[in-house]
Amino acid sequence: MIRRLLPALMACLLSFGLVGAALAQGGAPLNLVPQAPASQAISKQAPVSGKPTMDAPTAIAKANQWFNANLTMVADFVQLGADGKRTDGKLYVQRPGRLRFEYARPATLEIIADGTSVAVRDRKLATQDVYFIGQTPLKFLLKEKIDIAKDTQILDVKADERSVMILIEDKATFGGTSRIRLVFDTANFSLRQWTVTDPQGYETLVSLSNLELAQRPDPTLFKINYEKFN
Repeated sequence: MIRRLLPALMACLLSFGLVGAALAQGGAPLNLVPQAPASQAISKQAPVSGKPTMDAPTAIAKANQWFNANLTMVADFVQLGADGKRTDGKLYVQRPGRLRFEYARPATLEIIADGTSVAVRDRKLATQDVYFIGQTPLKFLLKEKIDIAKDTQILDVKADERSVMILIEDKATFGGTSRIRLVFDTANFSLRQWTVTDPQGYETLVSLSNLELAQRPDPTLFKINYEKFN
């Protein structure tokens, strides 16, 4: 069961460095199996190119500074899966440990982290699967203090006048090694999007907009009802 739902977890858990491809299709059951490799399905992100504007240590330090300065986050997101499907919704983050991805209808998926566990819920099917945060990338991405170089392996750093890209690898996710490409805006160094390549080689792209860092989310958003779907 965990392996079947891993793409759903990984797809969503990465707006803090978060990861997969869980898409509700017209209210139908979730298709958790990507239909085409990312190389065939995704060409949405302009590559970081042009004249370098900062070195790797500076970029990594700025990324750590941004994450650690912003313990709360509310944002709209758009997710593009490896099969080309698009979903959108609302992201809420309250570090340490708390996160909620709420997909807009007709999608029926919700992913909630309450500081200890992560619940993957389907409102239509009335199902809920719960995992320990330690089984997911949330174990370090929702830490109170984030250190990208210490918590992951950094594979590449690129920067130009528009974007800063940091490619990291996490070998401790369930199911194998995942790669996460974080993209920051060069002007204000805020997180703009991320792309996750799961252990099977499929990619999911998540873009953020209307980012609000001062708003404190309602604590009830992060409450997991462990009995509702039993």
